[in-house]
Amino acid sequence: MRIEKLAAFVSIVLISLTGFSNAAHANRIKVQSKDSLITVPIGGNTWRMDKDTIGGAVTNNGITDWSGKQVKFVTYVRVAKKGKIKLWLNLKVADGKSHINVSILKSVKGITVTGNSAKDRYFGEWTVADTGYIAIELRGVSKTGNTFANVSSIKLAGEAIDAKTAFVKNNEGQFFYWGRRGPSVHLGYVVPDKMNAEWFYNEVTVPVGNDVLGSYFMADGFGEGYFGMQVNSPTERHILFSVWSPFVTDNPKDIPDDKKIIMLKKGPNVHTGEFGSEGSGGQSYMLYNWKAGNTYKFLVHAKPDGNNHTVYTTWFFAPELNKWQLIASFSRPQTNTYLKHLHSFLENFDPEQGTITRKVLFTNQWVADESGKWVALNKARFTIDNTGAKGYRMDYAGGTDGNAFFLKNCGFFNNYTTRNTIFERSANDKMPDVELDKLP
Repeated sequence: MRIEKLAAFVSIVLISLTGFSNAAHANRIKVQSKDSLITVPIGGNTWRMDKDTIGGAVTNNGITDWSGKQVKFVTYVRVAKKGKIKLWLNLKVADGKSHINVSILKSVKGITVTGNSAKDRYFGEWTVADTGYIAIELRGVSKTGNTFANVSSIKLAGEAIDAKTAFVKNNEGQFFYWGRRGPSVHLGYVVPDKMNAEWFYNEVTVPVGNDVLGSYFMADGFGEGYFGMQVNSPTERHILFSVWSPFVTDNPKDIPDDKKIIMLKKGPNVHTGEFGSEGSGGQSYMLYNWKAGNTYKFLVHAKPDGNNHTVYTTWFFAPELNKWQLIASFSRPQTNTYLKHLHSFLENFDPEQGTITRKVLFTNQWVADESGKWVALNKARFTIDNTGAKGYRMDYAGGTDGNAFFLKNCGFFNNYTTRNTIFERSANDKMPDVELDKLP
């Protein structure tokens, strides 16, 4: 939603504020000319935090079916200024009357509301003593009807609100979905010029407690695909390798036969097939219960076959098994290239997990040319996806941590990293201990 500068002492007329604690003040709340007014849509910025109870949901239209007294909804907004903020909820009550509390920075204000038409209801004023993310908590206290309220948006005004206030503005481009997932973060490795990189090696460690549900810790990314490890459910984890088709579509059924990714071989217990939705192509994954705190090794090989195809093959090394395992080998048509655009990334693919921070360490990156000569990669550029670039979410970070590069996202932490910053880690590397000619 757009940010509107208000004229001097513009009055916002509030109607039907049944039960407001100060009736004389309830009818007209004035906003100073220096203040801005923003509308924060519930659909892209709010989470229900108590998953085990019933009685309320967050949809693209806002909070609906809110009947549970123990249910808590939290909306996150990042302010770039200190000062006072005023808050309104745009809501309606289907029947009866409801008392609703709003809490910001542990200060609680509540009003009683009624009326089955959506209106802005004023809750009060808070003082924000520091910049960064604030959590706006909504709880139902009492009701005489079946539900507390349907809430579509939050309006904020005051000294702390300006054009730099960060939140998901609207659902254009399905940004309620992408915003709730949170920003994806990337490291683009600096590779020597004019090098035909056939091999790319990386080591990945997810610190204990950072293996959050919905995370993809992508180790070996290249221009045509990606290879890493996921947390798919509380009981299932994948080692995932995918290659995009040269035919651009989100539906794999649309890919012509001569542009399909061809599976050449796969390792034991590896599943292969097609994927869609974010481009389409060939996919493979191995079920493997990798452990947070352990370091895993990833290796990808790419080479043109001379028939207008490039063959991509991946291997995974788990310290628990102490051996390299073949994941899969795919042939990509209409492709004649070695490894380009080498990168790693961290993403959350579950919108319900966008409130939880996760971090990953990448160490000991190497590339090798056609002769098998290894070269260490010690520089990387930090970038973010469009959710971060648009300023909708600013909980993203990357850089160096000891001898490792790191990526971090989600959870609404305050210190973010400037995109396109180039980082260099210390060159205390160990050349990959892998016999390339003996890989399975």
